[in-house]
Amino acid sequence: MRINLVTIFPEFFQAPLAISIPGRAAESGLVEYRVVDLRDHTHDRHRTVDDVPYGGGAGMVMKPEPFFEAVEALEPRGPVVLLSPRGRVFTHRDAVRFAVQPELTLLCGHYKDVDQRVADHLATEEISLGDFVLSGGEVAALAITDAVVRLLPGAIGDHQSAASDSFYEGPLLSPPSWTRPADYRGHTVPQVLRSGDHARIEAFRRELSERLTRERRGDLWARARERGLVDGSD
Repeated sequence: MRINLVTIFPEFFQAPLAISIPGRAAESGLVEYRVVDLRDHTHDRHRTVDDVPYGGGAGMVMKPEPFFEAVEALEPRGPVVLLSPRGRVFTHRDAVRFAVQPELTLLCGHYKDVDQRVADHLATEEISLGDFVLSGGEVAALAITDAVVRLLPGAIGDHQSAASDSFYEGPLLSPPSWTRPADYRGHTVPQVLRSGDHARIEAFRRELSERLTRERRGDLWARARERGLVDGSD
């Protein structure tokens, strides 16, 4: 797989993509990262990527030309995603969908906004991380990259670890985890997890998963009920 990251801050990605799962996946040939500097696709001596908004208003707007020229030079063979607070919220389903593509291109905005023509005529979709605003799209692009890469076959040594994550097979949150020591400052690991009874452990984890989802994510709980994954009673 190839992931293209289009940005005015290419140095932002150097360290994160070289360590942990993203780094190991690249070293093993599972993924290739291409970080593109938008300023390399400008044509003035100041390497200008932004301008004032039509109609007035505060802030600067990123120009369309560098984005179009950068993507055209890449000739991508998969989704072209503009990271934007106006976008649809990114979910695990999106990560799965992107992970089976040969290529993914992530466009990182900055400043006040990105010229709407990038969203309308270049990007195939707009995606957001949630109901908050970041300084730029780089943080969102890095989060999406990590979520996608860890799903690539071979990226994680223990596939079952990923398969037991929240959202992997449904809308339920994953249950909490404990490790040694069994007693730390009087806070003990639940006895059932130390019992060796795998059926009881599985039932205990399922109960915690359902309770946490019901208490913390009513939207996910409603979806699970609609799909018949949990009991209909609250």
